[in-house]
Amino acid sequence: MLDLKQSVSFVWASQRGNYLCAMIYNNILETIGNTPLVKLNKVCKDLPCTVLAKVETFNPGHSIKDRMALKMVEDAEADGRLKPGGTIIEGTSGNTGMGLALAAIVKGYRLICTMPDKQSKEKMDILRAMGAEVVVTPTNVAADDPRSYYEVAKRLNKEIPNSFYPNQYFNPSNAIAHYEQTGPEIWEQTEGKITHLVVGVGTGGTISGAGKYLKEQNPNIKIWGIDTYGSTLKAYHETGKIDPNEIYSYVTEGIGEDIIPSCVDFDVIDYFEKVTDKDGMLMTRELAKKEGMLVGNSAGCAIQGLLQLKDRLKPEDVVVVVFHDHGTRYVGKIFNDDWMRDRGFLDKDRISVVEIHGAKQPELMSVEAGDSVKDVVKLITDNGISQVPVFENGKPVGSVTEGKLFSHLFNNPEDRNCLVRDIMQSSFPEVDGGKSVTEIAEMFNHETPAVLYKDGSESYRILTKHDIIKAIAD
Repeated sequence: MLDLKQSVSFVWASQRGNYLCAMIYNNILETIGNTPLVKLNKVCKDLPCTVLAKVETFNPGHSIKDRMALKMVEDAEADGRLKPGGTIIEGTSGNTGMGLALAAIVKGYRLICTMPDKQSKEKMDILRAMGAEVVVTPTNVAADDPRSYYEVAKRLNKEIPNSFYPNQYFNPSNAIAHYEQTGPEIWEQTEGKITHLVVGVGTGGTISGAGKYLKEQNPNIKIWGIDTYGSTLKAYHETGKIDPNEIYSYVTEGIGEDIIPSCVDFDVIDYFEKVTDKDGMLMTRELAKKEGMLVGNSAGCAIQGLLQLKDRLKPEDVVVVVFHDHGTRYVGKIFNDDWMRDRGFLDKDRISVVEIHGAKQPELMSVEAGDSVKDVVKLITDNGISQVPVFENGKPVGSVTEGKLFSHLFNNPEDRNCLVRDIMQSSFPEVDGGKSVTEIAEMFNHETPAVLYKDGSESYRILTKHDIIKAIAD
């Protein structure tokens, strides 16, 4: 019998005689931490240095907040602030709530999360799926307004007996978790070669805890915080004062604050860089397309901020950027073309070929080379289209356009009984669906009114000049 009171290592013999180690854990909380560093190869290709992502999506709750959520709970259990059968109440943008949900499930607590309404629906749905009760509050109110998610959490804590309010913004355990875990992991994984740590700053626990540990190992390591426009953190770091003019509504999630959390150790942070909502979200999409990393808003902001600081970097530098959470939290927002377009975040010249049509790619209307000319005439007239690709054995071999077809049949009416291959023109060019409209624009001319591309299902689709004009005009 297996004794699961202790974590048990097993050695499995493979068919080749090698050995693979697997670990059995007592519960999901034991899998928190030890996340990988992954080199970024494309989005940072113009930087002179090595850039490594600390990919915190490998935590069981898919975010770095698992670390501090568990630490806050365990420290509260140890000093009696959280008792058996108690209720945890926290104001969260979603990720801390998820970490607390894991702890509550395993340890047997009730969880109530207050969230501002700007947070993605995915975050709220996931918390509810994990058994949390979610109270949604308005975003555009002052931090001390009774309706804010901070104040609602405080009120519920006073009203509900045997409840614990972690208050992540002002809880020392937040930063301590990263001092004890994240910082040492990064130091060991880079063999002490790290020169810069770049972190999107919200509660401040990650940058303060990990930054403090790293500076203790090497005081020359630069700690750079990423802030968003509408937040007061950068201004406070530079002046020691909150500037009300710096505070206004923004849609970026996970970083930026309209308060000054005590968890932010401004002495540890060397510099703050601000990133716009638009630039951060576009870079988040680039990370998915170019690096295969479906990560959240703060990751895109951190990389964009790093790119803006290009002139401060040298070839020998080793930069670690923290990727806080998973992109599945933002499918209905950042990764939704319509949502991005509605807010003006998709530049017309940066729209990709696939994005022109959005999630619902149009069915391709085509003919076979062995079809009759009458067939292609009927297809064009019945559907009101101007160009048709010609296929043979599943491959594009030619094309028929309304203009050329009209000219040909007007001068050779007897050809209406011919086969399509006898009158077709050259095939439309094939392009990469990930290319931007700007990159393929020069391919369109009088002789080339359309291009072909493949969607996610590997099926061919067509993009016409009319499609591009419509997208730009919308």
